[in-house]
Amino acid sequence: MTKAKTRNSFSIQLPGLRKLLSYRRTWLRGDILAGLTVAAYLIPQCMAYGELAGVEPVAGLWAILPPMIIYAIFGSSPQLSIGPESSTAVMTAVAIAPLAAARSDTYVSLAALLAIIMGLVYIVAYVARLGFLADLLSKPVLIGYMAGIALIMIGGQIGKIGKIEIEADAFFGQISEFVSKLQLAHTPTLILSIAVLVFLFALQRPFPNAPIPLIAVLLSTAAVAIFNLDNRGVAVVGEIPAGLPQFAIPQVSVQDLSSLVASAVGISIVGYSDNVLTARAFANRNNYKIDANQELLALGVANFGNGLMQGFPISSSGSRTVIGDSLGSKSQLFSLVAMVAVIIVLLFLRPVLALFPNAALGAIVIYAATKLIEVSEFIRLYRFRRSEFILAIATTIAVLATGILVGVGIAVSLSVIELFYRVARPHDAVLGTVPDLPGLHDIDDWEGATTIPGLLIYRYDAPLCFANAENFKQRSLEAIQAETTPVEWLVLNMEANVEIDITAIDMLAELKAEVTAKNIIFAMTRVKQDLYLELKKAEFLKNMTAEHIYPTLHTAIAAFEQRQGSGN
Repeated sequence: MTKAKTRNSFSIQLPGLRKLLSYRRTWLRGDILAGLTVAAYLIPQCMAYGELAGVEPVAGLWAILPPMIIYAIFGSSPQLSIGPESSTAVMTAVAIAPLAAARSDTYVSLAALLAIIMGLVYIVAYVARLGFLADLLSKPVLIGYMAGIALIMIGGQIGKIGKIEIEADAFFGQISEFVSKLQLAHTPTLILSIAVLVFLFALQRPFPNAPIPLIAVLLSTAAVAIFNLDNRGVAVVGEIPAGLPQFAIPQVSVQDLSSLVASAVGISIVGYSDNVLTARAFANRNNYKIDANQELLALGVANFGNGLMQGFPISSSGSRTVIGDSLGSKSQLFSLVAMVAVIIVLLFLRPVLALFPNAALGAIVIYAATKLIEVSEFIRLYRFRRSEFILAIATTIAVLATGILVGVGIAVSLSVIELFYRVARPHDAVLGTVPDLPGLHDIDDWEGATTIPGLLIYRYDAPLCFANAENFKQRSLEAIQAETTPVEWLVLNMEANVEIDITAIDMLAELKAEVTAKNIIFAMTRVKQDLYLELKKAEFLKNMTAEHIYPTLHTAIAAFEQRQGSGN
């Protein structure tokens, strides 16, 4: 293998390591500052996500360690912060809860097994080069889906902020039960939770780069110690096991394995979509490229390794990535700095972590959830196109009504249905002239626009296929009927019809026969070479003279006018 080929293979398989090996000294200050700040932010956040996933809060910190090292080697984004995050955490809890009681050894094993299965799903998808599947989730579906996830997160935490036992599993039931049992809330816990929420909402906006969640948890921990709140019924994290996570193969049954496969696929879709979209956003902002397929491999190895180290499913964190970017992160060294800081905390500051109040961790999850509900984006969709706004709302309702895992399938289905609908019922146009404006334009767009008498130029703005063939024919005939002057020529402007299937070709033959029977000349213009070859292979052009296929609109118009002038 040549040196060039070796280098190319290396960059595809280990792009993160290659970036670190070509490290620039000028990046060091920003990476160290970003790493320390991200560590301060992720410690309470990941403990909260561990709680959200149904494992011990400290497991949220354990689950940050293997992925950070692995992604620094395999990942294609120099800025993405990998590890526990809200969507995969809550989906993990939903997937495992029916199979095991929370806090049991079985639960921990199931969470680790789920991460391993997800890792295998990602690796298989990488080998099959399925990175393009992230494009199936349109922006409206993602907005609606994340809003649904956020509301489910809130529903799962509201009991903790008041120390109220919530038995309902569905969001609406949780909210209803919380309201009905509010008088049973533990007053010190509720006051502490409200204080943390007010602190977060009041200070995070004016100080976006400060570790406000960490400060909130430290202050609430100090309140627990000073006022002995743990002795007054305020639940705390409690004693944290010494040391770091150990290698362990999950001990589960074959039945558990088969039950988790479908869940792993659903969580993988969400985790990958969130990962690649966040990576793309920062790549566009800072002018570099990421490899969508390589991200499958990086996530796969990270989840697989995390599962073998008693972790649970992970993806990327948009909030931690934002913090790192704002402080000048340039490479995955910032993640390695954050990882070292977490290890130091786990080895030497466990007594402080033990006093973290669960209510504060629940408040952090609720606060993070509110950031996933992009009200401004819903308003933007409403103003842009009502159908996309309805799609976002429908996705949110689907997630809340059917659960997260089913909601993943519904979200993807809605994206495909929306795309299919646009192809099946696209925009069309009758082209005409506009006074004092060169060229031909959609007559519906301009006041005073008129068609050329006797000539109908029709454009259908989508590829032609079985889904829209009949619609194309019907709207073409309706355009002929709408003309006040009898149509002598029908010219199809094919510039948008770059692809066609046999159903649509047969439809064109039917349309040609129908208009010809009405003594209307059937012609086509702006036929691309690929389309022309397809029409030729299907023998559509066999009975159509070459003079009725024109390269441009103006040559078609000139031919019509010449025919009119000759009286034919």
